[in-house]
Amino acid sequence: MNLVIATIIDIFLGAIIAVGWSILFNSPRKVVWIAALLGGLGHSIRYLLAEGFGAHLVLATLAGTITIGLLGIIFSRKADVPPVVFTMPACITMIPGMYAYHSMIGFIRIAETGLQNPDPFLMAKTTHYFVTTIALLFTLSIGITLGSLLFRKKTPRKIELNLKD
Repeated sequence: MNLVIATIIDIFLGAIIAVGWSILFNSPRKVVWIAALLGGLGHSIRYLLAEGFGAHLVLATLAGTITIGLLGIIFSRKADVPPVVFTMPACITMIPGMYAYHSMIGFIRIAETGLQNPDPFLMAKTTHYFVTTIALLFTLSIGITLGSLLFRKKTPRKIELNLKD
């Protein structure tokens, strides 16, 4: 039962963050609720997979962002706006800020101590945080763009160049 309550709270908080970023990005008011829906849904999928089912955070984030990207294409066609209007604010809820912070602090500590006598634990921990940050950022970009790549309305073959002089 605690997982259900935690997931409901996660949906609510993800929606609030997405609304805030939608307002910051000056999104049209008529689509802010879509960003809230996608932000809450995507972050709750990530939370459920990572916390409820024990999936790795990178895979859970990928599942959440793919959901946001695919649903963003559907909603963009119904609302007649580009999908980035609500997929970007929805995915911002999953930016790996804590991992990036810890990797930067680790790099600073490594630079302070010097590379002549490095602390192996600090090097391993910093590398772990850095690689996790990069992997999470890649999953965010993959998830957002996957829907656009799969469901494009025009392909490069249909575009004709007009090269008249």
